[in-house]
Amino acid sequence: MESDLIKLYSTRILALAADIPHLGRLDAPEGTACVRSPQCGSSVTVDIALTDGRISAYAQDVKACALGQASAAVVGQNIIGRTRAEVEETRAALAGMLEGGPTPAAPFDELEVLRAAQDFTNRHASILLALDATLAALDDAAAKAA
Repeated sequence: MESDLIKLYSTRILALAADIPHLGRLDAPEGTACVRSPQCGSSVTVDIALTDGRISAYAQDVKACALGQASAAVVGQNIIGRTRAEVEETRAALAGMLEGGPTPAAPFDELEVLRAAQDFTNRHASILLALDATLAALDDAAAKAA
């Protein structure tokens, strides 16, 4: 089991975790949300701004394990310009991949690196945090706009 954990924290996962884009907070977000995993205590806070229904500014405060950080890094690299539908599709695809399904479509296909966590179901919530927080921030923006 210990060797499985060592394999899980691959060099690529650790490299992603060390280079998370859009760290911090936005000065005037249109939507914001903090989502916490009850299983491990990891949390991700996301601030967004929207232009024509697409994410035009994004910031994240990530307090998560290396797996959650790696996921947040891939999300941060690719989230600008995405619609709610694209974020929902990516979240569903990532959850499916963790259950043995296909890799999320480009540009989020680098989430494939997290397939190694498939057997570690206690880590799945942390891996999904960045996308869950983004969806919650989109909900917050919609509620404020209504």
